[in-house]
Amino acid sequence: MKTLSPESIQAALKELNDWSVEDGMLQRKLVFNNFITCFTFMTKIAFEAEKMNHHPEWTNVYNRLSIRLSTHDAGGITELDLELAKIIDRFAATI
Repeated sequence: MKTLSPESIQAALKELNDWSVEDGMLQRKLVFNNFITCFTFMTKIAFEAEKMNHHPEWTNVYNRLSIRLSTHDAGGITELDLELAKIIDRFAATI
C-alpha cells in the first residue's frame, strides 16, 4: 500500500473530526464520562480493526483515549488509516 502525499492528508483531515498529524501519524484524543464508556468504545474499534487487519496504536488512562494511526508496513499514512479514522469518527458521533 502506498503512503499518501502531505497534500492528500491535509485534504482528508478536512473530512475527519478532531484529527491531526503528529510525528507522521494521524492522531485523535477523546475524553469519555468514565472508564467503562471509554473501554466499550475501544472494544468497538478493536472489532473493526481486526476485520481490517489494521490496528491502532493507542493509550488509555481512565476516561481518556489517545489514538494514533499509521500503516507501519508502508512507512506512513495510507488510505487504510483514513478508513479506520472514519469508522472511529462514526462511533464517536454516537457517544
